[in-house]
Amino acid sequence: MPIDVNEVFETARMTLYQNFDIRTTTLGINLKDCIHSDFKRFCSRVHRRVSTAAANLVAQARKLEVLYGVPITNKRVSVTPVSLIMEAHARPEKFLEMARTLDRAAAESGVDYVGGFGALVQKGATRADSALIEALPEVLSGTGRVCGFLNVGSSVSGINMDAVIALGPVLKKTAEATGNGIGCSKFVVFTNAPEDNPFMAGAFHGVGEPDFSVNIGISGPGVVRDVVAANRDCDLTALSEVIKRITFKITRAGELVGRELARRLGVPFGIVDISLASTTAVGDSVAGVIEAMGIERVGAHGTTLALALLMSAVKKGGAMASGNVGGLSGTFIPVSEDEGMVRAVQEGALGLAKLEALTSVCSVGMDMFAVPGDTPAETVSAIIADELAIGVINNKTTGVRIIIVPGARPGDIIDYGGLLGRVPVMEVSRFSAAHFIRRGGRLPSPSTSMRN
Repeated sequence: MPIDVNEVFETARMTLYQNFDIRTTTLGINLKDCIHSDFKRFCSRVHRRVSTAAANLVAQARKLEVLYGVPITNKRVSVTPVSLIMEAHARPEKFLEMARTLDRAAAESGVDYVGGFGALVQKGATRADSALIEALPEVLSGTGRVCGFLNVGSSVSGINMDAVIALGPVLKKTAEATGNGIGCSKFVVFTNAPEDNPFMAGAFHGVGEPDFSVNIGISGPGVVRDVVAANRDCDLTALSEVIKRITFKITRAGELVGRELARRLGVPFGIVDISLASTTAVGDSVAGVIEAMGIERVGAHGTTLALALLMSAVKKGGAMASGNVGGLSGTFIPVSEDEGMVRAVQEGALGLAKLEALTSVCSVGMDMFAVPGDTPAETVSAIIADELAIGVINNKTTGVRIIIVPGARPGDIIDYGGLLGRVPVMEVSRFSAAHFIRRGGRLPSPSTSMRN
């Protein structure tokens, strides 16, 4: 379907008045052919591949911002899951050196983040996977742009609980190494992780991808909020149609930018991720969309239904606009990056239990929320396991990005500034699941996995 000039002008209006942006352009890079038995040569190849491709991405993305008048908030790179290319160098100190190589390449080229420092361990961990996990605290605290992930479960394999158990101590060490826990913001644990996700911290270039691909992550909660607020008295069917139509428009804008960027880079266009992603800007809030529907505060009874309606309409509108919808595609509900979510926690409308419940209908999971520094490692692992169980049983992507704040107590506010915003420290249950979590093993996959 051709894109005409009127759509471009409409996109410009959304940009000027409703905080619309292309949240990220992410260039996926295959690093498998950089592997070498000589580790210094290996790192040199990785540095050259990433820095050259990333510099071109940044240059072309900036030209498109001027051409179309649409801000591209982040320019990012994702790489082959690092554990897969490090089998011959499977020692924690080698992983740290590789992370520093990626960090240096990202800094020199001007990209904001490089994702893919992670492993796929849904059925078990190799020697390289275990070395990567051991290195994570140093990597996340000692680099500025490297983001990590683990995929520890899927609806076909179940959940690798041994990996989940390991993450509690790893994340606590990461939090302590960064003082205010900020290192934890660069790591996400997944179940059913997609291979073409452009959003950090969980982006990686999957093994089923080509050598390079451009994936676009659009946003626009401010745009959606305005059309919802303008339709206060319609029924839910009509409200869904309104959201579908505006999502169609913002998806078309994202695909226009993505295809032109891919053409200029000479690489395949991958997907448009139609996730609504909040920022700290006034009015650019998913919580604001929910409250515009008629929910007094996010977390009140009715919030899950409202979020389900929003998710369904966003997916339908995006799928109607593009044949290349992928990634996570739905709605992020981060706490720290959304002022409406922060307010809901501060006023007692939203706690961990309701946040977890909301993720049963949204596409991403429990994102950018904070817990006290004295939270036991087993409790951290249990929070992660509960969320991932929702993804496995419901055959959907779920993830957890939990920030552990040393010395903080429930109710404290930690201000990270910039896009990360400020986060209220949330109360965790005082009752323990330590004995259950320590059992380890693997949660068996549900019967729905037997589709053959």
